[in-house]
Amino acid sequence: MLKTIYRKFKTVFSNPASVPIKLLYTLSPLIGDKQYLKLLFPLKAGYKLDLDNPQTFNQKLQWLKLHYRKPELINLVDKFEVKQFVADIIGNEYIVRNYGIWNSFDEIDFASLPNQFVLKTTHDQGGVVICKDKNSFDYSKAKKKLSRHLQFKHYYLTREWPYKNVKPRIIAEELLVDNEKEDVWDYKFYCFNGNPKVMFIATDRSKGKVKFDYFDMNFNKIKLQQGGKNSERILEKPLNFEVMKRLAAKLSENIPHVRVDFYDVNDRVLFGEMTFFDSGGMAEFEPEEWDYTFGSWIDLNLIKK
Repeated sequence: MLKTIYRKFKTVFSNPASVPIKLLYTLSPLIGDKQYLKLLFPLKAGYKLDLDNPQTFNQKLQWLKLHYRKPELINLVDKFEVKQFVADIIGNEYIVRNYGIWNSFDEIDFASLPNQFVLKTTHDQGGVVICKDKNSFDYSKAKKKLSRHLQFKHYYLTREWPYKNVKPRIIAEELLVDNEKEDVWDYKFYCFNGNPKVMFIATDRSKGKVKFDYFDMNFNKIKLQQGGKNSERILEKPLNFEVMKRLAAKLSENIPHVRVDFYDVNDRVLFGEMTFFDSGGMAEFEPEEWDYTFGSWIDLNLIKK
């Protein structure tokens, strides 16, 4: 109890904006999209939101939330529906295998599942449970977490509107295990109208403190932090780097901006997800000029016309 109180006080003193942010989250359903973003953005991003003449990456993502609302994006953020979209464009061989989909935890047919699998909620972020052995799997803990996520409306946090109408469900899919690494690394490509510009590799996820290292499309390391610290690893160019870059370009065609994520497991490239509003469009860039550089790659005129 005392540790919990200490952590809360430490959070408040280290980040005074945490209190008004939590208040906004609570009041979110009562506030319109535009006004909510104008209130939340400076608290999270650290500077004013300009929607009339957005210049930075973060500002333009907020503009896209309000103005770029193609219905098909709803399926692209749905962790189940997006797989068919991806398979139609680049092929089934890049899709992580599904074992089933259900509306609630109680409906899951665990007898039909292999000994190892992953459970994910389809409509939000963070609703993930990993089972490495059904005999020792904590079903009660998994049910509590996933049931809580099924009730959660991700849209109300940062107004990423495609999530507003995604049907909450649970999918079971293949557990990926890399034979050479201690965990599975993510390879995430920032794409702009079909052109991958920057990517990062997410490592050390299994250690609880994920690290992000950024590279250009020639795999030159970039001095950049955004949403997380760099690792101390010397990362070699993935063997399937060009394959992932080509697939990211295909999947992002005619989309002003999307981050396309892959896994490269045992020389097998697999699609991860599509993210339209990286960190909700509110993560600070270090150095901050990258916020403007990324922003310059989003052409809002293509949408305004």
